[in-house]
Amino acid sequence: MAQSPSIPKGTRDYSPDIMVKRNYIFDTIKSVFKLYGYMPLETPAMENLSTLMGKYGEEGDKLLFKILNSGDFIGNVPENELLERNSIRLTNKISEKGLRYDLTVPFARFVVQHQSELTFPFKRYQIQPVWRADRPQKGRYREFYQCDVDVVGSNSLLHEVELIQMVDEVYRRLKINVRLLINNRKILAGIAETIGYPDKLIDITVAIDKMDKIGLENVNAELKEKGICDEAIEKLQPILNLEGNNLEKLEQLRTVLRESEVGLKGIEELATVFNYLDDLQIETEIKLDLTLARGLSYYTGAIFEVKALDAQIGSITGGGRYDDLTGIFGLKNMSGVGISFGADRIFDVMQQLDLFPKDNTTTTQILFVNFGEKEEKYCLPLLKQLRTAGINTEIYPEAAKMKKQMGYADKKGIPYVALVGETEMQEGILSLKDMTSGEQTNLRIEEVIAKLNNKK
Repeated sequence: MAQSPSIPKGTRDYSPDIMVKRNYIFDTIKSVFKLYGYMPLETPAMENLSTLMGKYGEEGDKLLFKILNSGDFIGNVPENELLERNSIRLTNKISEKGLRYDLTVPFARFVVQHQSELTFPFKRYQIQPVWRADRPQKGRYREFYQCDVDVVGSNSLLHEVELIQMVDEVYRRLKINVRLLINNRKILAGIAETIGYPDKLIDITVAIDKMDKIGLENVNAELKEKGICDEAIEKLQPILNLEGNNLEKLEQLRTVLRESEVGLKGIEELATVFNYLDDLQIETEIKLDLTLARGLSYYTGAIFEVKALDAQIGSITGGGRYDDLTGIFGLKNMSGVGISFGADRIFDVMQQLDLFPKDNTTTTQILFVNFGEKEEKYCLPLLKQLRTAGINTEIYPEAAKMKKQMGYADKKGIPYVALVGETEMQEGILSLKDMTSGEQTNLRIEEVIAKLNNKK
């Protein structure tokens, strides 16, 4: 009995109708990246494990997909080590490569490896799949796409402003209502310093990052569990409950963090960004959110997160400033800033809200009905004319029953069908049927081209 075909858990097939929609998202994001001078980059699916290991923490290392060495991969492993069943030690002997976990570490590796060839600041975008050996569950996959845009080699806050503009432009084009949350890692460091626990920055921020999910009372309880005293927790309360617009919150923070040099630096950075944005007519709501933390061991300056307002889903875009992206590979003090658009979550939002353009769900604009060999030969030059004009065109491959050919057009969502029989060939016209209205008109090929190009 033949084995039923399947794919690994946590992966997906993308059917043509889904791919058309995904490509619409990718093309929209890509076109905005290009507007701001970012260039495309791709890196291999495989990286050396020496590049990947130790960059994502202990948990991240466990989620790396390792690739077995070619050939007899256990041939050189001593028998005693096989019997030890020490997976970490054994992995080092039988695997030298792994699938990339994200796009950022490979980007850092690329910058260091090719630094003499690059022009800095170096602006790149990258849209590729990544792999994580996570437990498959609803909304969590082992293979998914990231759409990253980063600039490295500059400390200028103009880049933060540009990234916010790009977020605004992408979601305006996709017609998704979003809110952009912004914070600064230096402010969070200043808060930890002010309440007397600079060494517990990670514990504090991991706790307050959960504010939306578990509420203030539970956040306070978690802080207490982490060894934060009641007095420090009390000092934290007015900070977490700041009210007013972004500039008013910053003014209040200036008072609260007046003794923290790093905190004041973070405030000034955000104030500069907000000042630039004043003149740019940004449609997206931008909100200073002091509970926003994101991967604090990673970011050093501004932090961004974007959420859809009309759909119940997590963040759909996130990123921030990192002052030592390439330091892990020996190139110190190379600051960068970037964001990542979550294509899969964006797809879910657009599908849920029915935001995909209706005329973008089909690739074929016109189908020629096949009446037989003579008609085929006559129609082929017409198909070429239409394709030359940029109109996606196909002909049914055989002279099947009309019902079957029309059913094919209907199922594929092809908006127009061309009928060219004996009469049409004699008169140099074709009969164009609108599959939506059922209306049928006789037109010359030039008129068909004009009509379909106007529909684009």
